[in-house]
Order: sequence, then structure tokens, then C-alpha cells
Amino acid sequence: MARFIPVRETILAGAIGLLLVLVASRFPGFVAPGNLANVLNDTAPLIILALGQMVVILTRCIDLSVAANLALTGMVVAMINVAMPDLPIPVILAIAVTLGALMGAINGILVWKLAIPPIVVTLGTMTIFRGIIFLISDGKWVNSHEMSPAFTAFPRAVILGLPVLSWAAIVTVIVFALMMARTPLGRSIFAVGGNPHAAVYTGIDVGRTQFLAFVISGALAGLTGYLWVARYAVAYVDIAGGFELEVVAACVIGGISIAGGIGSVGGAVLGAIFLGVVKNALPVINISPFWQLAISGSAILIAVAFNARAGRSKGRIILKSAEASS
Repeated sequence: MARFIPVRETILAGAIGLLLVLVASRFPGFVAPGNLANVLNDTAPLIILALGQMVVILTRCIDLSVAANLALTGMVVAMINVAMPDLPIPVILAIAVTLGALMGAINGILVWKLAIPPIVVTLGTMTIFRGIIFLISDGKWVNSHEMSPAFTAFPRAVILGLPVLSWAAIVTVIVFALMMARTPLGRSIFAVGGNPHAAVYTGIDVGRTQFLAFVISGALAGLTGYLWVARYAVAYVDIAGGFELEVVAACVIGGISIAGGIGSVGGAVLGAIFLGVVKNALPVINISPFWQLAISGSAILIAVAFNARAGRSKGRIILKSAEASS
């Protein structure tokens, strides 16, 4: 009999609910709707990046350059805004997404055409992107007083009670849920990660699928780059330093198998929300932020152990044999 409620997502949602109850027992205001909306807004960049990382990991790759992509894109659009403050926001968004996608395409080409291991490629490009930020900015910051009001106001604009940044995450979740479940690309991503050799026999181009996954991840990193810089109204070389590890952690905690082919949009989102709640809750209840690292690390180990025991037998079956004609 088909299982309609995934066990992994249910357990993780229960853990988030339990965490909220424990925090609320010491600080009831934390679970107020307004504060939960703030937690969602704080977690929105992680949600967006985790979904991009998800498609890469599902194809048996990994993208460690997402935070550097975010930082470089954010610096570029901030400098463009300083030079051309009247440039419309839609143009800024198009530049950010395009630049991010190009950086993702560089990763994808190196993995696809040169067969370089993804971890090596993205470690290299991570360093290169950070270096480019220093070169184009000369190590200087772009501060809020240099940015135009429209540039910084966009992610903070409130629509139906939520900032645009939160809506960007919500729309991304919806789009990815439809893409992974309803499109040939989504099915190809699962197939390539599940069994690349079988995928080839079904006519799927494994290298091209991995390339597209990197492009998608890069485009989302570019989008997040603008939203991040505009929200915090500052751009500098080390922006989002180490954030790529948090993105990978969100995916692993959410049940995305590092071995590829196993995972879901809901799992990636819940993994990001779990880390977002931990990050926001610990300071509120007077627990040292250093415990966040310990809790996140423990959650990753538990998630990996869970995947090792259950993931192989409960993987999603994408390549189905054709039904025999009656």
C-alpha cells in the first residue's frame, strides 16, 4: 500500500515542532505569528540555496561555491547600483540571476566536459569567485548610504503580511515542487542520481543533466546574492562566509542522500527550517551560539546514519518499466 506521508519528512517536522514547544516553554513570544514570520524571513536565503543544492546533490554532485557565487553576485549588483542608481530593480534581478547562472555553468562545464570531480571543481571556483570579489572591489565595502533606496527596499517590501524575501522563498518552493514532480528535467535529475547507467539506456544525457543542475543552483545563488545584499544593505569580500556548509547541512538533514537519487523538496525545506529555528532560538533562550554548531553537527550525523540504514531500501524509484500491453 502506498505511503502518502513520507516518514522522513514527518519525523523532521515533528522535531521542528518539538523544538518550538521547548523554546516556547521558556520564551512564549518566540512562537508568536509575527516572530515566526521573522524566522521564516531569516531562513528564506537558506531555503532558496538548499533547493538549488538539492538538485545538484540528487545528480551525485555537490556545489561548494554557492556562497561565493552569492557574494560575488551581490558585490557586482551593489557596484552596478552605485554606478547606476536609477537602474530598474527587474534589470538588477535579471543581472543577478544571469551572472549566478553563468558561474553555475562554469562548474557544470568543468564537471561535464572535463570529468573533474565536482568537489574539486567547486572548491576551486569558490576560491576564484572570492578572489574576483577582492579584485573588483579592491577589498572595499559597499555600504547602505551608497545604495539607492529602491535597491535596498525591494526585499523588505511587505506583501500580504510577508516581506518579498519570504515570498521569493515560497515561490521557489512551489516552482521546484512542480519541476521535480511534473517535468522531464525533474525526473531526469532523480534518474541520473538513482542509476546513471540505467539513465543512459533510457536516453538521458547524464552530463547535460548535471550541467543543468549546476546552472539552476548558480541562478538561485545569484538571486539570493541580490536579496541578501539588499536586505542587509552591505556588500564585502567575506559576505556569507562558510554559508555553503550550512546549505549542504540543510539538504543532508532534510534527507537528501549524498549518494544521489533520494530526496524531496519538502525534505530540503524542512532541513533549512530546522537550522533556521535552531539559529534563531538559541540566542533567545540564552544558549551560546557555539551550541548551534554542535546541534547542527549532531543533526547531520544522525541524518547520515539514518540515510545509511534506510535510504538504500526506501529510495524513490524513478525509472519504471513499461507496462505490458494486454
